[in-house]
Amino acid sequence: MSSLVLVINAGSSSLKYQLIDPDSEQVHAKGLIERIGEADSDIADHGAALVRALEEMGDRLDPAALLAVGHRVAHGGALFDGPTVIDGTVWAAISELAPLAPLHNPAHLLGIEATTRLFPQVPQVAVFDTAFHQTMPPEAYTYAVPRLWRETYLVRRYGFHGTSVAYVAERAAALLDRAPEEANLVVLHLGNGCSATAVEGGRSVDTSMGLTPLEGLVMGTRSGDLDPSTAAYLSRVASMDAPAIDRALNKESGLLALAGANDMRTVVDRAQSGVPEAQLALDVMLHRLIKYVGAYAAVLGRVDAIVLTGGIGEHAVRVRSLLAERLGLLGVELDPQSNTEGTGERFVTTAQSRTAMLVIPTNEELEIAIQSAELVRG
Repeated sequence: MSSLVLVINAGSSSLKYQLIDPDSEQVHAKGLIERIGEADSDIADHGAALVRALEEMGDRLDPAALLAVGHRVAHGGALFDGPTVIDGTVWAAISELAPLAPLHNPAHLLGIEATTRLFPQVPQVAVFDTAFHQTMPPEAYTYAVPRLWRETYLVRRYGFHGTSVAYVAERAAALLDRAPEEANLVVLHLGNGCSATAVEGGRSVDTSMGLTPLEGLVMGTRSGDLDPSTAAYLSRVASMDAPAIDRALNKESGLLALAGANDMRTVVDRAQSGVPEAQLALDVMLHRLIKYVGAYAAVLGRVDAIVLTGGIGEHAVRVRSLLAERLGLLGVELDPQSNTEGTGERFVTTAQSRTAMLVIPTNEELEIAIQSAELVRG
């Protein structure tokens, strides 16, 4: 009986894969193939990369045991609010949405094409990063911009990290011993890319990333929020064109611009060593975090837990400690021992804390496998 899901995350020159049993949550195989199509690489394209992945999985992958192939797709626009079996119409939609995610959607299509060719009888399922946020109300996703922009060019808030937030929100509700529809959460996905999401009863009602993943929190190399007129100003005074500004805001800003490093471990070490630039970077990032947590607490009306995930959220003890210190208004009371010594899913606040703070390692691949299996099984 078919019971396994092959999860594929195809980048422009990389292919990550995991072979997962969505029922037992067991990972039978996983790997990463890089430098696809590069001049000195022996992996010519994504089809060749998938063949290499099959070789690496060996007899752990029996095509007859495949229930589905689940693909991570970055941008589904407003068209997709859940996992979707990929047919010609869905393929065309992912392609048409490529201008919203030019580095991601075309690469995902290459992965879909490769697995469809190798497993023509196996359902191919797209799980969109944006899907979880399609429950946002119009007042949360609508930008106050001309109608032409909104209706023709599809300018609105979409949000990202949705697959991660969906997984983490469900696990958080379980830790709180509540049904998902009874839990109000602020989920902070903090990695090289960072986002905050207000989750009300298992549904996203607001999120910090917008049309693209640039908006919102301070990130590793992304600026997050700034005055929209900055681009026009730099065009006038520095003769920078749009691609140069876009590159600077996405690749040369954030912690990297402030501290000279985009790795939070390095930033914290430098700050504790008295490097002013690193301390400023940490302060700026935390200030932005506090603003978003406070805003989303007001949006939700009641916060049962603040949930941290992603590389920084899961491992940066100092960041969690500083964040808790600044959230006295919400009655957050840190448990230093759990914060410092604990591992895995856990509370890092005391039993007396009015608002809980949880650490939950994310598992996007498992969430993709579960969603794909549920869809295919009906």
